Amino acid sequence: MTATPAATTSVSVTPRHLWTRTRGLLLAFAILVSAGVALAALHSDSQHGSLDPRSADQYGSRAVAQLLKSEGVSTRVVATLDEATAATGPDTTLLVTVPDLLTEDQQRQLHTATADSGGRTVLIAPGPPSLGILAPGIRAEDPVAVKPRDPACAQPTATRAGRADTGGVRYSTNGQNDEGCYPADGLPTVLRTTDRGPGDTVLLGAPDILLNHRLDKEGNASLALQLLGTRPHLVWYLPSLGDASATDGGKRSFFDLIPSGWRWATLQLTLAAALAALWRARRLGPLVTEQLPVVVRASEATEGRARLYHKAKARDRAADTLRSAVRARLAPLLGVPASAAHSPELLLPAVSARLPAAGRDPHSLLFGPAPADDAALVRLADELDALEREVRTS
Repeated sequence: MTATPAATTSVSVTPRHLWTRTRGLLLAFAILVSAGVALAALHSDSQHGSLDPRSADQYGSRAVAQLLKSEGVSTRVVATLDEATAATGPDTTLLVTVPDLLTEDQQRQLHTATADSGGRTVLIAPGPPSLGILAPGIRAEDPVAVKPRDPACAQPTATRAGRADTGGVRYSTNGQNDEGCYPADGLPTVLRTTDRGPGDTVLLGAPDILLNHRLDKEGNASLALQLLGTRPHLVWYLPSLGDASATDGGKRSFFDLIPSGWRWATLQLTLAAALAALWRARRLGPLVTEQLPVVVRASEATEGRARLYHKAKARDRAADTLRSAVRARLAPLLGVPASAAHSPELLLPAVSARLPAAGRDPHSLLFGPAPADDAALVRLADELDALEREVRTS
């Protein structure tokens, strides 16, 4: 006898099934990686060397540093607060590129160092986080777009430069010695104040006049050179989160140390997790046919079930099964409805009418008690077969 090879089961994982299950995740991962690479590239292109006098890209400030050098002004780049405060003096201009990045403790140290130095301090786009300490009495108003604007003031520096690309943060003040230029909607975007010590402080609402790709536009170069070239030395301070002084003496909380957009990022991740869970949740799909692991012949199934009955000594169950099957087959032969096949009152009269007068007792055969032993069960099966044959042939 040749063994029949087993068919492939429906639970076997095939390459096609694996691809169907994972292609969605792989596609999402690919999109996420591509978006991350694109954002990183854009971020790198736009931020690398931003306002750095050593950088020659479009957002760097190497061009203005070279012009200042040709005018005899030396430029020194510092990245720590200690270096910046140590370099202040009456012959020095201190440029702070991102004053809002400084902590309150750093701002106080910087203000103390520059208040009595007699030099000039230039703050690039300072906002509410830094104005209260670095320039008390001056308030930041809603920003505006950067575009060419006229000086609209009598300050010699601005009148010599003429039109320049200004805008960004606007400033309001009540100081008697504050001179504002390049106004937007009535508020200056460039403000010079001398109320806070022997030196002066310049607030520049936007850094565009210092960038390489805009230095040759309008009067940007002239304005930049005049703002940064009044002293022989220029200290270019690029604040950094890696500065040890940014720790505030260990007083900052955990939420102060993480980026300000963490709440929005957490919400996005929560929504993404919920959508992924909804997408991957189990749900009813279309009906499909499945291959059985093996094909079993009817005779083998019958023998297997008979052995189970025999092992359990379930002669009553076996007899009920035999009688029920015979009654179900006889009913259509006798014209009895299928619903009445197991009713003695309807089935037995029809069976008796088809049997000889001295024939078998249909009641004991079709609705009798359970056999007492296995031999009686075998005899019952034979007699039921004989009864069915007689009804068929009568």
